[in-house]
Amino acid sequence: MAENNFFQKIRQLPQNVWAVSLTSFLNDISSEMVINILPLFLSNVLGVKTNIIGVIEGVAEATASLLKVFSGWLSDKLGGRKWIAVAGYGISTLSKPFFYIANSWGMIAGVRWADRLGKGVRTAPMDALVADSIKPEQRGIAFGFHRAADTGGAMVGILIAALAVWLAQSNSLQLGENTFRTVVLISLIPAVLAVISLATIARDIPKSGETEAPKITFKDLGKPFLIFLFIVGLFDLGNSSDAFLVLRAQERGISVLGILIMLAAFNLVYALVSTPAGSLSDRIGRRKVIIGGWLVYGVIYLGFALAQQPWHIWGLYIAYGVYYGMAYGTAKAMVADLVSPELRGTAYGTYNATLGIIDLPASLIAGFLWQGVGRWEGFGPSAPFFFGGGLAILAALLMILWRPQKPTNAEEAEKN
Repeated sequence: MAENNFFQKIRQLPQNVWAVSLTSFLNDISSEMVINILPLFLSNVLGVKTNIIGVIEGVAEATASLLKVFSGWLSDKLGGRKWIAVAGYGISTLSKPFFYIANSWGMIAGVRWADRLGKGVRTAPMDALVADSIKPEQRGIAFGFHRAADTGGAMVGILIAALAVWLAQSNSLQLGENTFRTVVLISLIPAVLAVISLATIARDIPKSGETEAPKITFKDLGKPFLIFLFIVGLFDLGNSSDAFLVLRAQERGISVLGILIMLAAFNLVYALVSTPAGSLSDRIGRRKVIIGGWLVYGVIYLGFALAQQPWHIWGLYIAYGVYYGMAYGTAKAMVADLVSPELRGTAYGTYNATLGIIDLPASLIAGFLWQGVGRWEGFGPSAPFFFGGGLAILAALLMILWRPQKPTNAEEAEKN
């Protein structure tokens, strides 16, 4: 009976949640085909060191971060989310063909940053559209389902990339240049379909009364949201780009094809966990699910630091999907819990922007800890993972100590 009720809740999700989820599914097929082998292209083909890869990945998120605040605020002001999100997907899609002709790390960085620019435009309005479209008691399952669709697309994209790698270079340890460019070409098809699906299926939720532009100030978002943002930011400082996990896998002797199959298994676990975890957070509260996810992350990252054999990496990376499934969508649902509806776009913009900015020092720290800078050779491949695991456990402890209270204005708005 409980199982039937769970699937009934999924079937009853509104059209917008399905539309956004389909778009994310298609976009992630495209993105994950390329992004997961991009660090291998940089390292194997262009000979780029991990500290430069850290700069590329960090700046890729940080450069677009202020746009996340602005696009979220603009969607609050206009009372419309859809077309801003469509524009963001369009920017990312237009940038992708340039991966095909890039032949230096500077060009790769430029294309990567343009792709993230599109993400900066679309993320906050898209999250706000999901929150606008769902009842508070279904918020966790809606965001969980969205993450599951997003991750399912990632899994499909990685499997397509794995097939291309297998056909082009079998089980080689190094990624070939022609293989990378072939994958880029294939990735363009689902990217275009993602833009079309959001433009034709999603609908904006009408706002009652006059829409007034909210101020972009931290104070207006409320103390509970700001405390939550600080704790999540501390966690994210140790959550460097997953590019370092891919490089760690190759460093431990896993081939390019093996890495892609491993990533597909990770995304399968992520997709399977996301929706039930979101539904669980509707019943027992977001904090408990997020804390559990962060503790899982901490243990797994410490495992990556200590891993000796390829099968260690395999097991840890697949388990890594449990963390993502538990914490990622649940944290986004909690943002909507902590602010009033008229500030959701601004809140999601602030949330995503803050984490995007933190991604730069997080990835820089990881790259420097691994291979150092200048004459300093760093502490080796284990160091970034000790650092990330320790911060995750500290953030989980702070979340345990925190007892948030929902703002009064948010409570009243939800009842109306």
